Amino acid sequence: MNQLDQLKAHTTVVADTGNFKQMAQYAPRDATTNPSLILKAVQQPDYAPLLADTVAAHSGQPLDEIVDRVLVRFGLEILKVVPGRVSTEVDARLSFDTAATIARAHRLIALYEAAGIGRERVLIKIAATWEGIQAAKALEHEGIHCNLTLLFSFCQAVACGEAGVQLISPFVGRIYDWHRKQAGAVWDEARQAGANDPGVKSVAQIYNHYKKFGIATEVMGASFRNVGQITALAGCDLLTISPELLAQLQGSEAPLTQALSAEAAHALPLHAVSHNEASFRYALNEDAMATEKLAEGIRAFAVDSVKLDALIQKA
Repeated sequence: MNQLDQLKAHTTVVADTGNFKQMAQYAPRDATTNPSLILKAVQQPDYAPLLADTVAAHSGQPLDEIVDRVLVRFGLEILKVVPGRVSTEVDARLSFDTAATIARAHRLIALYEAAGIGRERVLIKIAATWEGIQAAKALEHEGIHCNLTLLFSFCQAVACGEAGVQLISPFVGRIYDWHRKQAGAVWDEARQAGANDPGVKSVAQIYNHYKKFGIATEVMGASFRNVGQITALAGCDLLTISPELLAQLQGSEAPLTQALSAEAAHALPLHAVSHNEASFRYALNEDAMATEKLAEGIRAFAVDSVKLDALIQKA
């Protein structure tokens, strides 16, 4: 049995791509997208007509509305391939505006529902700022489920759990990148691999906290740099994996063992943690890695949102 099939015995596998034509061969349950992935997809010949058709059908409408229609169009195509949910992201430029994030989420859900897709098959993806978490809390009360992304710190995960968020996406690879860069020449790749990888350790801490204290929020490890990071998190609720790494898992017959489990988490001597806005902001400020990577991630998604805007205006 290949490693991908072994992984599926312990974890829900999610495809991290906007390339829905490539997705089916890995049989993921869910799929996630973001502005960078959609931008990459619409520049490929296979997907350019989808962009052009959507823009043509809604010419004259405000740009931000056309963008949302493009995102939803991709989501609709993805939902023809996956049996579960698709994550569709709110514009990163709204990451510090709770009311605007809620309004954009309402529009995305309305577009899906108008196309016959129930809200249970959509996760609204929002950056895990304090404002984003509060938007998600309000949306969850309405039955609109959210995926909190750009999550790098334990305090972000705690706040998401307290807000009743459906799912979080802690970023393994970007945490690894930061620590490797900080260490420079003294970085020991072998010693920092597998369960010792700083990104893997971050997700394991969050998973164990949630399971120990009965927090229902799903943990979906994201942003992987290598297969070792994935196999070290076997047993996590979900893992969202790029097509390149899915192919590597599918091509390997190496044995894979479960690394995380709710039973093991229950036995750990952990203490409950809670955050209000002030303590959340202080804890995030104390974590240089999380502060830097959250800001960098929002900037990068915003840049790609601007590029997507420009492509739509040209179409």
